[in-house]
Amino acid sequence: MRLLHTSDWHLGRSFHRESLHEAQRAFLDHLVAVVQAHGVDAVLVAGDVYDRALPGLDAVALFDEVLHELAELGVPTVFISGNHDSARRLGVGAGLIQRAGIHLRTDPDSCGTPVLLADQHGPVAVYGLPYLEPALVRERFGLARGGHATVLGAAMDQVRADLAARTAGTRAVVLAHAFVTGGAPSDSERDIAVGGVASVPASVFDGVHYAALGHLHGAQTLAPHLRYSGSPLAYSFSEARQRKTMWLVDLAADGEVSAERIDCPVPRPLACLRGRLDELLEDPELTAHEQSWVQVTLTDPGRPSEPMERLRRRFPHTLQLLFEPEEQPAEGPVSYAARVRGRGELEVAESFVRHVRPGIELARGERDWLRTGFETVRMDQHGRAELSG
Repeated sequence: MRLLHTSDWHLGRSFHRESLHEAQRAFLDHLVAVVQAHGVDAVLVAGDVYDRALPGLDAVALFDEVLHELAELGVPTVFISGNHDSARRLGVGAGLIQRAGIHLRTDPDSCGTPVLLADQHGPVAVYGLPYLEPALVRERFGLARGGHATVLGAAMDQVRADLAARTAGTRAVVLAHAFVTGGAPSDSERDIAVGGVASVPASVFDGVHYAALGHLHGAQTLAPHLRYSGSPLAYSFSEARQRKTMWLVDLAADGEVSAERIDCPVPRPLACLRGRLDELLEDPELTAHEQSWVQVTLTDPGRPSEPMERLRRRFPHTLQLLFEPEEQPAEGPVSYAARVRGRGELEVAESFVRHVRPGIELARGERDWLRTGFETVRMDQHGRAELSG
């Protein structure tokens, strides 16, 4: 069976205020063309269809168009909701849409109920695990406590139990939206947990033949049967070196997996330039980047006058300007953004407590209170998004 694995479309997202609507339309047209050209038997979309819980009308229209095109091709498509999606909104009309071969898996209660497909070698059970926010789904899985690894493990227990009751030789495919240990993140993904407890071990997916993962925006292979497709477009300059692709996966009769990457259209290349302003404006080797989306880090000892205006005369699509002077005072102030860069919410909060209470380390109970507070806020945010859906 030939599967096309994609994820993290983030329909409705912009790139530093530049509209990506036409680029996302071009990608979806490309996806449909790939399905036709490569004889794809099923499409797997591993979450974050939309960029926000309340998507704009243009984003909804794009989604509607691709649903119609895939339905007309008669190619089964399985979607799961991601941490950016409103599960309730994405799942509206799922029962009716399923009649057209479009399967929207947004309900945690359906984790153990697969979409059943078949080829000449027999049945293939496709299990869609929507993004599982621990604070919201623990009780539904009969758990008193636990984080992402615990709830995803409980969902996979349901998958394995259902698979064990099926015909011998049934091949199993899982879609999941999670941060699996060993994956490489980008700047454009939204943190899905407090204090670095988001990651789940790869072993949680033991017992299935292929796990189509979403959430991380760089395509990567954690194991032959465990892959991230990455996002089809770059959504931050940290992705400038990423090759944006989809996985074309062949699932053999015995469940063995082979896969190749299918390139996605690039609306405009990205470039990260660094140096003194005058050097950047005069360097002939930078000609190739004059039509790119550009991030510039200026290293001038002093801030030049009108740097953005001058840069855009040569690089009209300069979108981000940063300053990192080569010569800094020995004990100069460090910005708040620099101090917290790359740190999780819980870590930042703990550092603040240490700052206002010097010499006194946080007790274990205090860390638990902070974690509970963040989880409560996160649960409230998700709850409001679902209620609004």
